[in-house]
Amino acid sequence: MNSNYLKRISDEKLALLLLAKGAVLIEGPKWCGKTSSGEEMAKSVLYMQDPDNTKANILIAQTKPSLLLEGETPRLLDEWQVAPELWNAVRFAVDKRRLHGQFILTGSVIPTRTEDMHTGTGRIARMKMRTMSLFESGESNGEVSLRDLFDGITSINGKSSLTIEKLAFTINRGGWPEAALEQSEKIAISIASDYLEAVANEDISKADGVEKNPDRVKALIRSLSRNISNEARTATILNDLIINDESLSQATVNQYIAALKKIHVIEDLPAWSAKLRSKTAIRTTAKRHFTDPSLAAASLRATPKRLLADLNTFGFLFESLCIRDLRIYADSIDGAVYHYRDKNNLEIDAIIQLADGRWGAVEIKLGAFEIESAAQNLLKLKSIVDTKKMNEPSFLMVLTGTEYAYQLKNSVWVVPLGCLKN
Repeated sequence: MNSNYLKRISDEKLALLLLAKGAVLIEGPKWCGKTSSGEEMAKSVLYMQDPDNTKANILIAQTKPSLLLEGETPRLLDEWQVAPELWNAVRFAVDKRRLHGQFILTGSVIPTRTEDMHTGTGRIARMKMRTMSLFESGESNGEVSLRDLFDGITSINGKSSLTIEKLAFTINRGGWPEAALEQSEKIAISIASDYLEAVANEDISKADGVEKNPDRVKALIRSLSRNISNEARTATILNDLIINDESLSQATVNQYIAALKKIHVIEDLPAWSAKLRSKTAIRTTAKRHFTDPSLAAASLRATPKRLLADLNTFGFLFESLCIRDLRIYADSIDGAVYHYRDKNNLEIDAIIQLADGRWGAVEIKLGAFEIESAAQNLLKLKSIVDTKKMNEPSFLMVLTGTEYAYQLKNSVWVVPLGCLKN
């Protein structure tokens, strides 16, 4: 056990999956804490990227991979995709042993599937891990629970200690465990920039084995950052890029975006498909988001000081910060996060839907001035949803960067991000 380990919300899900399946694959961006979480649960470890043993391990994986699976269980296979042969070996070992909790696999890259690669269905459970939420990093006091809101809580009390200056800093620092433990704010903020350099110069080319131009990668990430929390189509991104690179094509942009998704750098927010009382058309374009808002901030060089001077950019990045946390909290209660927009331009920043059909709607506002209009948007959505075909919303919430948690007279909850937990 690592005494410096920061407990993660996903730890409970990992423990449950190990009780139910023979192996668990933890996927997510590098540096988000996958290895540390796996180490906390594992009884033995194989580090595939250990430079002293990588070549030997790859050779063994290609000849007799079962040798690498020997060890006390659960056995952690860290960055297993370095030797894709391990996948089928794990699947076969699980079948042969007929025991749960045998292996934990971690990976920062989604490998390209080969014809002989088994799906792993029924044997290997998949678990998404993200960077740390504000509750995990200790900056949200957790006085308001998302689970409680779904369960019909009738009153809340909460007071956030997150000032606007602190919110600007947390956006820049991000949810990287290394940054959260760092005592120097300057160094903590630099971690996201270091991450982007690694992505542009090395990681993105590993995603599909195709060499990519680092300058193009950086330009694409800047364009995505300028369009964060918006429904920017690939054509919009391309138009932004060809100003400085006329040789770019939409196919190339799509290839680069696909690679960024494979290494978990970007995670777009899909549109919600609701059953409405009218025939109002629902927009289906996803919203642009990074796995962590610090990546967008680093790409735009939007320091805390600059964010405080540019509240428009601050608002978009704050929305992305909220979406990251909502995804983490929702995932722990078997839910997923979407956004809503229809042809009448009614837009709701986040819809959280649980596997059992319950759902809640969330508008995200940095300050207090737009809380009332946000609440009216939520009530309008409630009025057009066909509740004969789907559930009434479990809650309507305005998620803010303000201080107090309370309920409006129209029953809409106002919750500071600094008070929320899963």
